[in-house]
Order: sequence, then structure tokens, then C-alpha cells
Amino acid sequence: MVVPVPVKGYFEENTYFWIDEDSGSGFLIDPGWEGDKLLRMIRYNGWTIEKILLTHGHFDHMGAADQVREALGIPVLAHENCAAYLENPKWNLSVFCGTPILVKDVTTLEDGDTVALDDRPDASFRVIHTPGHTTDSVCYYCERDGLCFTGDTIFRGAIGNDRFPGGDRNRMIRSICTRILTLPDETVLWSGHSEETTVGEEKRFFGPWGGWLRADGD
Repeated sequence: MVVPVPVKGYFEENTYFWIDEDSGSGFLIDPGWEGDKLLRMIRYNGWTIEKILLTHGHFDHMGAADQVREALGIPVLAHENCAAYLENPKWNLSVFCGTPILVKDVTTLEDGDTVALDDRPDASFRVIHTPGHTTDSVCYYCERDGLCFTGDTIFRGAIGNDRFPGGDRNRMIRSICTRILTLPDETVLWSGHSEETTVGEEKRFFGPWGGWLRADGD
């Protein structure tokens, strides 16, 4: 199951718990702020959170990662390009919005890797590299549950901002069209800053998305 948790800091962001209902174990995706709130939820529900997954290295998606990691003794996972953001307050934008934030000692992932629960290999996500919003942007796709966490790559009826360091609009559109909109239409998309949507809904928003892709070039 997916438990969305809006958290507030400099602005609001969607943090998610993904919990395997049979075991009560799961992952925490993009803990942006309010680490105390997230830890209270974990303890109240009796969940076992095995890993923290980051969709990209902007501060509003990882601001509480260290607090939760230290409290639970669990790893933080992110794309192999993440150090450019997690270890650079200018690239992760935290220096412009308050106290600089850094996250180090991260377990890195490559495109196509699988992230699974320790005792439930069927309860897993496939890592999909989707550069464009940032160079380290990834989506986490769970085929079993028919869902995908998309970070800031695609929202309900919108796409991510490409004006930050490492952003590239053409790459983002290409990532969306070839890596997200090729998932099954019924796949539920959970983003960092909008309500959930589906691949099928976003295909309609994009219109003839293959034509849009070709128009923007390689």
C-alpha cells in the first residue's frame, strides 16, 4: 500500500511510505521535511522501514533523510549521479532556501537495478533513470502493485522544472515519453508535488506524445 504524507518546510512536498501489507515492511520515499512526524508514523503503525529511496537530490526531497536514517539505522539509496546534488548545497538548492543541507554515504543505484524487501524478493521496485529535472532523477516502478514514484519528473497534467542545475527540457520529455509513458496505462503515478495520476491519463495530457518527442529532437 501507498501512504502519502504531505510534509512542510520551505514549501510542501509529498513524502511516501510504501508498505507491503503482508509483512508490514517497506520503504520511505523522498523524506523532505518533518522527520519527527515520519518517525512517529512508523512507530505508531509498527512498520519496519528497510530503506530510504530518493528520486533525486533536491533538498525538499531529502531534507529529513539523515534524521530518519540515524534513528532507524537504515541506508539511503539514490542514483549514481546523486553526489553532484546531495553533497552540493547550491545544486540541491538548500543554500538558497535556508540552512545548507548535505547527505553523504549514500548507496548508489544504476538504471535497471532492483530494490527489494529483504525477505520478500517479489516486493520490489525497478529503478528507471529519468534525467531532465536533474541528472540523477529516477522513478521507482513496482510492477506487482502497478505503481511508480516519479519525483519531480512528471506530475498530474504537468512536467518538472528544467531550469535548475543539470536540468534539460528535451531530456526530460524524452525520459517521460520513452521511460514512463511506456509503462502500462493503468500504472498509478505518485509525484512529489501533485495528486496521483495514471500513465493513461498523462498520455492524454501529452496528446500525440510520440510526435512531441520527435519535434523536440534527440
